[in-house]
Amino acid sequence: MKFLCLDVPQPGATLEQYQPHMQNEARHGWQLYKNGVIRDIYFRQDRPGVAIIAEADSIEIAKKELAEFPLAKAGLIGWDVIPLGPFTNWEILFAPENA
Repeated sequence: MKFLCLDVPQPGATLEQYQPHMQNEARHGWQLYKNGVIRDIYFRQDRPGVAIIAEADSIEIAKKELAEFPLAKAGLIGWDVIPLGPFTNWEILFAPENA
């Protein structure tokens, strides 16, 4: 199952508080990528942070993996985890009235 995972800065968290964790944050992300959990990762353009496309057997497993990021363990970020499914509306293109 795929998930859209958006980091959520916790109230009062500052970029200065993030700094000591950033190298380990990148290392952890790399391990999740190598293990097939992270499929894509992007910097957000609206604010500092990331958007991750992750893959896991369940939302609980995805949340557990994300909770292991150093920034999350330090209480500086949380995660919005959104389950994704196949886009099935392509079929409307092939309906008899649209052919």
